[in-house]
Amino acid sequence: MVRRDRLRRMREWWVQVGLLAVPLLAAYLHIPPPQLSPALHSWKSSGKFFTYKGLRIFYQDSVGVVGSPEIVVLLHGFPTSSYDWYKIWEGLTLRFHRVIALDFLGFGFSDKPRPHHYSIFEQASIVEALLRHLGLQNRRINLLSHDYGDIVAQELLYRFKQNRSGRLTIKSLCLSNGGIFPETHRPLLLQKLLKDGGVLSPILTRLMNFFVFSRGLTPVFGPYTRPSESELWDMWAGIRNNDGNLVIDSLLQYINQRKKFRRRWVGALASVTIPIHFIYGPLDPVNPYPEFLELYR
Repeated sequence: MVRRDRLRRMREWWVQVGLLAVPLLAAYLHIPPPQLSPALHSWKSSGKFFTYKGLRIFYQDSVGVVGSPEIVVLLHGFPTSSYDWYKIWEGLTLRFHRVIALDFLGFGFSDKPRPHHYSIFEQASIVEALLRHLGLQNRRINLLSHDYGDIVAQELLYRFKQNRSGRLTIKSLCLSNGGIFPETHRPLLLQKLLKDGGVLSPILTRLMNFFVFSRGLTPVFGPYTRPSESELWDMWAGIRNNDGNLVIDSLLQYINQRKKFRRRWVGALASVTIPIHFIYGPLDPVNPYPEFLELYR
């Protein structure tokens, strides 16, 4: 009799917990994205959009040194946006006549369709489309890329080497920390779970919050260059814009694409006639030293 009463009370307790958890979970899942900081709002206000196959793509285009023929296009990393470049933007305008950056599809202020098959090939085509939109398709372009952007740059380089008409004409390429070699890439645990596209993916993307994001991203920076909390909030605001947290698992398919197309993209770096540079921070835990650097050399 005592045991029966205890079981009944336990059932009632769990029912009460469930009734309380449902509205709390619903409220959590509908937490609005953070407001844009004044700096991030200014970045968005000073940018523009163009349309690629019915999708809006955000970009920045600044005129710098008068009389210089040099153009640089900046390709950002995962999971952030063109705002990554804001600290060096002014300096670049003192060196180049045009400084251009975009938010890839699924990132930052660009559209984030779902469901959608996100691919490096499509992102490269968007870069080409942007330069056509700006009337620069026949100009020689300097590329500066980071992380995810490195892979897009490798695809653009492959197309350039194939001498395909209408493709980007690359003058120089500067890569920075990114997993250009699948065999030395060490993705984070959360990235591994999301890229596999299993049943956990849609749950994890919906449960992701600023705490999980910041705790996961901060360790990939060097110990002396980690972002401030306000900078992490800017990154998170860009991800949450247009419900971007819900497409992170789809975007992470680039890790699987990189393995599948390794010969195409790594091969593009070999036997090139243009200057190629690589900026590498050896404390990178995702592309560890010395294996990564030895393979690059």
